[in-house]
Amino acid sequence: MEQTATIQNTETQKGEPMLQVRQLVKRFGGLTAVNKVDLDVYPGEVVGLVGDNAAGKSTLIKCISGVYQPEEGEIYFEGRRVHFSRPIEARDAHIETIYQDLALAGNLNVGANIFMGREIKKHYLGGLVRILDEALMLKESQKLLERLKINIPDFTQEIEVLSGGQRQAVAIARAVYWQARLMIMDEPTNNLGVVEQRQVLTLVRELREQGVPVILISHTLPDVFAVTDRIVVLHRGRKVTEKKTSETDSQEIVQYMVGALDDSRES
Repeated sequence: MEQTATIQNTETQKGEPMLQVRQLVKRFGGLTAVNKVDLDVYPGEVVGLVGDNAAGKSTLIKCISGVYQPEEGEIYFEGRRVHFSRPIEARDAHIETIYQDLALAGNLNVGANIFMGREIKKHYLGGLVRILDEALMLKESQKLLERLKINIPDFTQEIEVLSGGQRQAVAIARAVYWQARLMIMDEPTNNLGVVEQRQVLTLVRELREQGVPVILISHTLPDVFAVTDRIVVLHRGRKVTEKKTSETDSQEIVQYMVGALDDSRES
């Protein structure tokens, strides 16, 4: 029987965690993709979730966001135990997840994407006739992006003609508008240029300043070290360490990622 040990939080936090994951297990047939993982995320902090391919990072966040249902373990959000059977239930609880594909509609403009599925409508004839209030959605989108310091010259352009960084910014802005209480970002700077990477990292810092905690999944360690408060490393489905970002470096983190170091085996 495999012996596991709890890895203690490396930093004393104020208040209660926004998110608590306890002994989470997810299996696919004979493969244990997530193996008794604990994770805490506190208000206003950025937690880096890193690991090599097949470490269990994406599976873990999909359990948190309702894509997968774990076989074992518990998830607590804002102090209460939750079980999300579908992603929409996690979104209704204000947990927003931004995946690499962004889930944007390329043939729609910025405003339409921010309000997609939650469109503002005008009501006529006592509610019998309802039409989209495109002007109001555009105005709200402009105000939001200005507040987040996101520069998109033409809001009427279709999303598919925008740059990768601009599309990523729109996805983040959509989550902010709908009052995300927890943001999960899966490889947000992947395939972006240097300038666009910096823009996305600036948005992560903006979220932190607004008190919105962020789980950041990334293979790009310089990005992780640039914005995170803590780093959690997974290896073959297990949590092998948790470090305060200011007390470690990329060399040490890589050692954990490849399995050369493993704090979970310490007695």
